[in-house]
Amino acid sequence: MSRTEVVTDELRQDILKGRFEPGDRLLEIQLAEDYSCGRAAIRSALVELTAEGLVEREANRGATVRRITITEAIQITEARSALESLIAAQAALHATSDDHAELLAIIADMHDAADESLGRAYSELNALLHRRLREMSGHTIAAQLVANLRDRAAHHQYRLALMPGRSLESLGQHKAIVEAVVAGDEDAAAQAMTDHLHSVIDVLNRWGDA
Repeated sequence: MSRTEVVTDELRQDILKGRFEPGDRLLEIQLAEDYSCGRAAIRSALVELTAEGLVEREANRGATVRRITITEAIQITEARSALESLIAAQAALHATSDDHAELLAIIADMHDAADESLGRAYSELNALLHRRLREMSGHTIAAQLVANLRDRAAHHQYRLALMPGRSLESLGQHKAIVEAVVAGDEDAAAQAMTDHLHSVIDVLNRWGDA
């Protein structure tokens, strides 16, 4: 992996983890100092992250972390629902017994995080579960598309995890997905994923109405 690729990944992760908030300016000079690299590497990183929808670049204003509106977040989740239902079905078809054990262990960790109201830990486990389902599915194109969509709405996903009671509600939905995958039930896995993401859309709609 080249230095530019490493810097791009580091900046991407810092945006996703909230080090840089939506609307924050991304100054090339400061970023080059922070990531111990040249400005050319930073410029390349900003071009890549702009293409991914994480960064916005405007003439005479430079680069900022892109704000995703509630309407956009809803549309992103609708698109994810179509793709991730396919991924869940494919995971049910292809996951191995070792995969099943890993999914059940992640659910157990999510249960502990939800019980202890550890929003950040729960959010990270949530992302891990969805990532592993993508990998287990073997559907490369759907997995790539979903990864990009999730990244674009990462800020709203973290807000969801911090909502009082949301983690426990989400936990039940994720359990249903994993149970269907472990049972090898493609239709049930797809439906459980659809139900989960539709519940996310319901919450986003309520935010929009607030």
